[in-house]
Amino acid sequence: MSRPDFLVIGGGVMGLSIALSLKRRYDGAVAVMEKEADSVEHASGRNSGVLHAGFYYTADSLKAKFTRDGNRLWREYIAEKKLPINKCGKIVVAQSEAEIAGLDELLRRAKVNAVELSEIDEKQAREIEPRVKTTGKALWSPTTSTCDPKACMASLVQDCRDAGIDIRYGAPHRSRKDVEAGYVVNAAGLYADKIAKDYGFAEHLTIVPFKGLYLYSNEPDGAIRTNIYPVPNLDNPFLGVHYTVTVDGHAKIGPTAIPAFWREHYRGFGGFRAGEMAQIVGLESMLMLKAGFDFRGLAVQEIKKYWRPYLVGQAAKLMEGVRSGDYRKWGKAGIRAQLMDVRSRKLIMDFLVEGDDRSFHVLNAVSPGFTCAFPFAEYCVDQIDSRLHRSTERLPEGA
Repeated sequence: MSRPDFLVIGGGVMGLSIALSLKRRYDGAVAVMEKEADSVEHASGRNSGVLHAGFYYTADSLKAKFTRDGNRLWREYIAEKKLPINKCGKIVVAQSEAEIAGLDELLRRAKVNAVELSEIDEKQAREIEPRVKTTGKALWSPTTSTCDPKACMASLVQDCRDAGIDIRYGAPHRSRKDVEAGYVVNAAGLYADKIAKDYGFAEHLTIVPFKGLYLYSNEPDGAIRTNIYPVPNLDNPFLGVHYTVTVDGHAKIGPTAIPAFWREHYRGFGGFRAGEMAQIVGLESMLMLKAGFDFRGLAVQEIKKYWRPYLVGQAAKLMEGVRSGDYRKWGKAGIRAQLMDVRSRKLIMDFLVEGDDRSFHVLNAVSPGFTCAFPFAEYCVDQIDSRLHRSTERLPEGA
């Protein structure tokens, strides 16, 4: 750990995947520093577990390719490692005639992105999920699946250790002064922008945290057969209230996307930092007044989801036989690290990296980051490789 060729800051799914890719590419000494006691304390262990298919995104986005390929690579990895998976698929429904055009656009994107997606009628939709509600037609995504993120992360940790990667937990970024690394990779999630600024990057960029919560059903396993999603508003990064079938067959609705007041604002005053709160509330106030999208409307809509009857009512638009009494248990909150350009006051909707011949920074590992992790890691190592080879300085020892 004291003198690695590559030091990765952040031991979540992105950091571990990049560390493995670096080890396979260069076979040098690779170390990972993670400030928490494990790799699942934040988004990597608190995400929905959905392996998305990749039909939401425009063909010119990194997300389009990485989601499609990541879905396949995760399913192959899970099969190889014999990890739990629920190959339940996904139905996207239209709640009115006005949303039919949205279904058509998603189908068009799927074809351009070479993602398996088919148009089905109402009868076919009910054959897949008898309780589903849709108008005229729907879309069926057979490759959408759900996994157990914690089981997947435990397997990745073991892969890293088997490869000889040194993982140090309880090691925050400030302890990096004890490490002389040949090259630094910043995959610190919620704090990636702050660390990048220490290296002269992310000059006009900052993380705005959003809190996500799911409400769990107490209906028996198998009461809902597949994930059910509405047509999303493609102008914002959130997919709307939907049903997720977990890896063990339970159903949950959500998530919320509520603006958080500090970066680790999971519950109560846990993780509270006054300076962070002042900065983030200031940013959110600025967005309320003027943003590159309807932040005020989004915030109001999302805050209403804290009221359980409202959230259940939104979900009931997608499926028959939904009772408020069946949805009482909130799951653990997750925080989405959403990057914003302060100059334009717009959220960055795609992956974004910056770096040079000394350091590399994953600034926006945006949703569906977990799905995208494997191909995105290879992309990052390609970017690192090009920066190192453009440099007049020699590669790190062992590269």
